[in-house]
Amino acid sequence: MTIIDLADLRSATANAAALWKALGDVRGCDVVQRPGFVGVGGDERAGLRIILQSPSPGADDVAELTELAKGWTRGPVLVEDSYGVVDMSAIGLEPRRLPVMIRRPGEALPPAALEVVRVEREEQLETAERIVVEGFPLSRFQPHRPRQAFPTALLGYDGVELFVVEKDGEPAGACLTVADGTVGGLYWVTTLPEFRSTGIGRALMHAVLGGLLKDLPVTLTSAKAGKPLYDSLGFTTITQSTWWSSP
Repeated sequence: MTIIDLADLRSATANAAALWKALGDVRGCDVVQRPGFVGVGGDERAGLRIILQSPSPGADDVAELTELAKGWTRGPVLVEDSYGVVDMSAIGLEPRRLPVMIRRPGEALPPAALEVVRVEREEQLETAERIVVEGFPLSRFQPHRPRQAFPTALLGYDGVELFVVEKDGEPAGACLTVADGTVGGLYWVTTLPEFRSTGIGRALMHAVLGGLLKDLPVTLTSAKAGKPLYDSLGFTTITQSTWWSSP
């Protein structure tokens, strides 16, 4: 596996761990933090998320995360391995590859073509949550039930922000960001199906990259559909991450 810059990848995986620790905190999940990985285990909807944090995790860490994933019984299991150091096939998990990308501060982007609002109130949080659950989608949280995926305590959580974009007066897209002082992370950049191919994702990206995260390198893990947009905005691929998940 080719890695452009190991420091960039460490920053990206640390930012992802910060997101999942924040979600674990507000959802009341169990959090396991080791030098080689972070694990966040919740209820039947949330399941278990494990994020590798080192290109050379210790044998004890690998054994512990493997046993954690193997023995998990509450909901789905996902092991996010951007370093390509574990093989979860022996415990029945299946791999898929997703690009981890980074954009460095540079040329200013045009202002967003649509209104993008930072989420500050509970009703706005519920709107952002609904968009992500229905549009991304987060199938385990469907049908949408308020404050299950994004509990109210996420409002004001240090470093975590959510944004909603409207088109013709209707909520059309949303995303979540995590700024940890070193790098910014973008998560769940979502457009509702009825608004796709109308500039929603680009408006979100212009607003976030030109505002809150304008002075930071920004990382994300891209789905296939989103990669052309991220390429056009100056993101480059660090590596292909392997996501091991339950069938």
